[in-house]
Amino acid sequence: MVSVRITEADHQRVSGAIAAAEAKSDGEIVTMVTELSDSYHDVALHWAVAVLIAVLAWTAAFPMALQWGYSQLFGGWGVEPGLGALLFFLMVLAVLKFTVVLLVLRYMQLRLTLTPAATKQRRVRRRAISMFKAAAERRTVGRTGILIYLSLGEHRAEIVADEAIHDVTTPETWGEAMAALVAEVKEGRPADGMIAAIGLVGEVLAEHFPRSSTDTNEIPDKLIEL
Repeated sequence: MVSVRITEADHQRVSGAIAAAEAKSDGEIVTMVTELSDSYHDVALHWAVAVLIAVLAWTAAFPMALQWGYSQLFGGWGVEPGLGALLFFLMVLAVLKFTVVLLVLRYMQLRLTLTPAATKQRRVRRRAISMFKAAAERRTVGRTGILIYLSLGEHRAEIVADEAIHDVTTPETWGEAMAALVAEVKEGRPADGMIAAIGLVGEVLAEHFPRSSTDTNEIPDKLIEL
């Protein structure tokens, strides 16, 4: 999997965008980027099991093919293998294919490609919520923290908001920001995507939580790489 490099200059640009957005509201924006949100090892296991079951199903549907394969490997057409020999041969064949699939799917990009989109979405969302709880939830006086989370490998992003923001918005509120972020990531410009999303999130925060005279910067304005 190709890694997208985020430079020190990118970090500074994102920090500047956060500061500019927060200058207009009492909201606190946290930004995080990670290469992957999950290892998806279970997906490889599921594919390997599926192949193993497919071997068994194929044998059940075409039992003579198993006998033909055995004969080709161990003695020619005249050999009539017993039931025990055929079952042992089937076991070896199934285990071999199971192992080969697991080894092939050690390649992360292939494993990611074979992971259903819904699974990737759930894993990214789960990781984003976990990171939000650790870094932003209830860490502001007015419960106005918000996380913009980007998972590069899956080309997916999540926005998770604290109580006060959640009460006055819906998931659709962040659609434009999410689209802007993901579009730039697909072009290999994650920092630009993050900056665009920060600006759009900042507009929503400024509308619902305009900056008050008592506002302070409660969370550092920086991009966190996981």
